[in-house]
Amino acid sequence: MNKRGLEKTYRDIKEVKIQGATNIAKAAVKAYVSKPTKGNKQKLMSLRPTEPTLSNALNFIDKVGGKKVISHFSESQEKINKLVFKLIKSGMIVYTHCHSTNVIKALVYTKKKGKNFEVYNTETRPLFQGRVTAKQLAKKGIKVTTFVDSALLEAIKKSDLILLGADAILKSGVINKIGSGTIAELASAHKKPLYVVADSWKFSPKNVKIEERDFHEVWKNAPGKIKIRNPAFEKIDKEYIKGIISEYGLLSFERFIKKAKKVL
Repeated sequence: MNKRGLEKTYRDIKEVKIQGATNIAKAAVKAYVSKPTKGNKQKLMSLRPTEPTLSNALNFIDKVGGKKVISHFSESQEKINKLVFKLIKSGMIVYTHCHSTNVIKALVYTKKKGKNFEVYNTETRPLFQGRVTAKQLAKKGIKVTTFVDSALLEAIKKSDLILLGADAILKSGVINKIGSGTIAELASAHKKPLYVVADSWKFSPKNVKIEERDFHEVWKNAPGKIKIRNPAFEKIDKEYIKGIISEYGLLSFERFIKKAKKVL
């Protein structure tokens, strides 16, 4: 990767043109392998501070090499796919939010294996990552209904199962796209099981700072007297999570944390 390619990767990660924690990590790994310097590593880690997968992947390169790191993601996904397949029953409505590579690939796998189900999702403002999810699923023959974010209660009430991705898994809960905390509380109130579908490398033993993005993403020409808040993520408290689906298996939140702490 030349200098121009490296700069483009920096921009694409920072501006969320590359979506999904796994895809971000893969791009960062390729960028680091092309220029394995301390400065490049620090630069890549600084682009998305809410993404432990990125930093974990870069740290593992020094131990096992780039090829092994990349293969980890596909091997992990294969295990996740089979677990999600067992969880989903034909005729179910599955609700998801934002854009998660782990969730999308597991749903596509389940469809290919013959189960018919429908997906409800939310558009995920201000960058509309939910539209990306909807298009990718529809392209694979999955029936999708996209709701505006403010209609998430209606979507949750009509769903049988909630599957969310994760940007970071902490000891006290999961950090995911803004709106996820509300989704979790509503799912609990309406007795809808919520599972987090995520590669174990999303675990972080340290707290993660919530990213506040440029307000222009929300309102480009907002009057100067109006303050715009644009938090990109929020926390799902562990009490609302029925289980974590990772390459470790379908585990309770506490069992997942105990295992992840031994490895990462």
